[in-house]
This record gives sequence, C-alpha cells and structure tokens, in this order.
Amino acid sequence: MKSQQSTQTMKPATAAKKLGVYLPATPASFQEGAVTRAELNELQANPPEWLRELRSKGPHPRPVVAAKLGVSIAGLARGGVTEALTTEQIEALKQERPEWLEKERATQAEVRKEAVRLKNLKKEKEEGGATRG
Repeated sequence: MKSQQSTQTMKPATAAKKLGVYLPATPASFQEGAVTRAELNELQANPPEWLRELRSKGPHPRPVVAAKLGVSIAGLARGGVTEALTTEQIEALKQERPEWLEKERATQAEVRKEAVRLKNLKKEKEEGGATRG
C-alpha cells in the first residue's frame, strides 16, 4: 500500500498549492507534468533554486498574499487585489497602508478575536466550569 501512495500523482496546480507557490510562475517542466507524492516530499525537503526564489520573492498566490498582509482572501478582493503579488509589491502596500488594507486588517483582527472567544466558550462548556452569575 505504501508504494501505491508514493506513485500517486497530483496535478501541478495541486502541487503548487501545497508548496505555496503561484503556478504560472513555476518552470514549464513543473506546470506540464504530474507530480508524485515522493516528488512533492523531495521538493519540500530540498527545494530547488526556482522554488526558493518563488517563496522568497514571488509572485505569491492570493492565500500567501492575504497572510502576508494580515487580511482574508475576500478582503483582498474587496481591496481590488485579484492578481498574484511579489514580495516587493506586498511590502509597498504595507508601507502605503491604503484605507482598504487598514479596514480589512481591523476586520480580520475582529474575526480572530471572536474565534478565540468562541473557542474559550466551548472549552468552558466542555469542562463544565461555565458559571452563571
């Protein structure tokens, strides 16, 4: 069964997503072929120069851009960012601090705060220590 798992292949788009890189920026050889689980593991363990470069400078896929800016993917779209951005472009946005970015960061902070509150509430209920007063 283990040998079967290592020969399973995935589409380049799936592999790029797992590697956190923007598929159109990868080499043609990566984009055109299927990637085995073993190849993916090797790329993660020993990234070649192109992969190190993409992770460092971009262009980055939207989930990575959103994380680097501290906003949601939907927040990026509301801000008009629909394309992959380079690290340099992301840093420029951080410096410029456009109104949409500040608003989306505040929204994301509220979402995180609410998630923590709900997690704590659930934990209290599970422990049976919820006190009413």
